[in-house]
Amino acid sequence: MDKKQKLIISGLIVALIVVTILALGLGAFYIPVGDVAQLLLQKIGLYREVTVDALQADVLFVVRLPRILLGILVGAALGMSGAAIQGIFRNPLAEPSLIGISAGASLFAVLVIAFETLLFAGLSAWLGYYLLVFGAFVGAGITAFVVYSISVKDGRPNVTTMLLAGIAINGFAGALTGLMTYMATEQQLRTITFWMLGSLGGASWENIMVVAPFILVALCCLSFYGKSLNAFALGELQADLLGMRTDRVKRWVVVLSTIAVGASVAVSGIIGFVGLLVPHTVRLFGGVDHRFVLPASMLLGALVLTLADVLARTLVAPIELPIGVITALLGTPVFLYILIKEK
Repeated sequence: MDKKQKLIISGLIVALIVVTILALGLGAFYIPVGDVAQLLLQKIGLYREVTVDALQADVLFVVRLPRILLGILVGAALGMSGAAIQGIFRNPLAEPSLIGISAGASLFAVLVIAFETLLFAGLSAWLGYYLLVFGAFVGAGITAFVVYSISVKDGRPNVTTMLLAGIAINGFAGALTGLMTYMATEQQLRTITFWMLGSLGGASWENIMVVAPFILVALCCLSFYGKSLNAFALGELQADLLGMRTDRVKRWVVVLSTIAVGASVAVSGIIGFVGLLVPHTVRLFGGVDHRFVLPASMLLGALVLTLADVLARTLVAPIELPIGVITALLGTPVFLYILIKEK
């Protein structure tokens, strides 16, 4: 990375830290920044005399902190996965949802919501709340496997076929999801609608412990593919001539993106535009080198989702807006601006 790119990375890190601290205090129950700092410093053992009350501590550590950390994880997963998928497909309109990952996760989540007592009673008693998380994660994995299997020809995955298969699976999964929604009861319909629009309202330390290993491992592994994705920008043939095992790169990028996005969708629902627009914005300001684009997209994705969550919690407080609505409202004008500018 050059000096400009390192400066952008540093700026994103600082911005994420500042926004996180501010977000911890904002909401229906306001906590001053000074009190937030006192509580955080006391938690890590650097400050002993705390003058804030117990209610503020409970709101901060039981409600706000896990929610914001989950938002950072999900935003980072969507941002970096979007950049990796765009790089492997060499298509700026590609994102994880385009190859069916989000649609598959949604379908299985809706199946769990609609038929939990009828088909999944045993699993529900064993997994409890995590049945929905498990179902969405399995759905993302199965969908990615089907799309990848369809794309393989003569032992090699074809990117164009994978893209078209993803579009077909998206349509099929969307139709089945619509059918399940039509058959759902009023209570189930409210749950399905809120989940489909995306939310971090169900965040807890238990959720973070469940999904963090999947997301962090996937992101750490994806970060090593920057050089390979740079070679892919020249075309698969040129990448082959450079000695790269293109089939292996495609396979692992898709698998790792599926793990990250599947785990994210499982706990937050469908959150659009982050995986599509964040890499665009990063390339617009810092260039197309994937050794820079991948980590910058991870940081910017976390920053964007944290800001979107603050807006979702504060715009019409104490009512909470679905975070997917916020990202769509913010993302659509930016996407149109980039489209008009770049043609």
